[in-house]
Amino acid sequence: LVMVFYGSNGKSNLVSMENKVEHPAKNQITYDIHLTSDLGMLYKVRLGLQSLENSISQLFLHQLKMQNTSTLDTFRLTINKTLPLSHSGDRWIEFPVEWPLKEALSVVMYHLTVFSRNILSERNLVHMTACIYGTHGDTGDRSLLWSLQNVQQREDNESFLVIMEAVELGELDKVVLSISSKTDCKLEIKKLHLKEAAKEHPIYVFEVNETFSLDANKPEIQRELLLSFVIRGDKQKNDIGNTLHKEGSQASNLTEYTIKVYTGDKRGAGTNANVHIILFGSEDISEAIQLFHSLDHQDPFERGKVSTSILWDASIFASGWFLEKVEITDASTNSVYCFNCNR
Repeated sequence: LVMVFYGSNGKSNLVSMENKVEHPAKNQITYDIHLTSDLGMLYKVRLGLQSLENSISQLFLHQLKMQNTSTLDTFRLTINKTLPLSHSGDRWIEFPVEWPLKEALSVVMYHLTVFSRNILSERNLVHMTACIYGTHGDTGDRSLLWSLQNVQQREDNESFLVIMEAVELGELDKVVLSISSKTDCKLEIKKLHLKEAAKEHPIYVFEVNETFSLDANKPEIQRELLLSFVIRGDKQKNDIGNTLHKEGSQASNLTEYTIKVYTGDKRGAGTNANVHIILFGSEDISEAIQLFHSLDHQDPFERGKVSTSILWDASIFASGWFLEKVEITDASTNSVYCFNCNR
């Protein structure tokens, strides 16, 4: 049995339940835990089984009581769950710590949809976990292939839904994927969609677009996926192809953006191909806009040049071009956003 504690000053390492005093008559076990650092006010605990490889035993958890021996602050929770949660599966549960006069976080169900090409055919030989990060911490590594729902298979693509229970994470910003296999194979993952089960939006989209070459004799592969964009449904229906301002919007609703595109100063860096840009913001997503007018040069996107365009609305890059960076200025606030590329 292991635990991870989350507090206002960070989270603990994996804490093993080793120093225990058993009370057979009460069907109760007491553990003494010494944390190496002050975590501040505890707000969440993750509880689980460290390894299932050499054991098929189960553990039914009825109730948990924690007490800080210095302050005598005490927390109780009724759990009534059995670990692991499935035959092959998720061995973690987590819960918020509720203190008097302080609002606790809630436990929510997350829907993680994986869009891939050939994972389902290899699922019995592949081990895949995801650790989801947000403003309120992370979920730890959670198994993705133990209980799949809404499985859809087509000729060239597939998708499946994983349901994950966790203390609410706030705004999501990162997913760390870990993949290993018992046999040599290749898995193609396209993207991940994440949202709370009880809500239609927001949907957090993490683009992957990678084929993973797995070797049974090599360690697992890890990928850190930063948030690509968010689909929000509170202002308007949010198909990804929707424009930031629909046809018929008044000019007063438009925002002016100045786009500066820096082409690298190296041989073969320039391009004559069509270049488009798509802007992703906290409110919405723009349409794909072609950058073909430059205020600086007759021939934009040439080696070592800066090409400046003005957009009133708010697009992906073509072949054979070395992009150094993009700078976008919001004329209404004079804010400048810099996106380094160097590829």
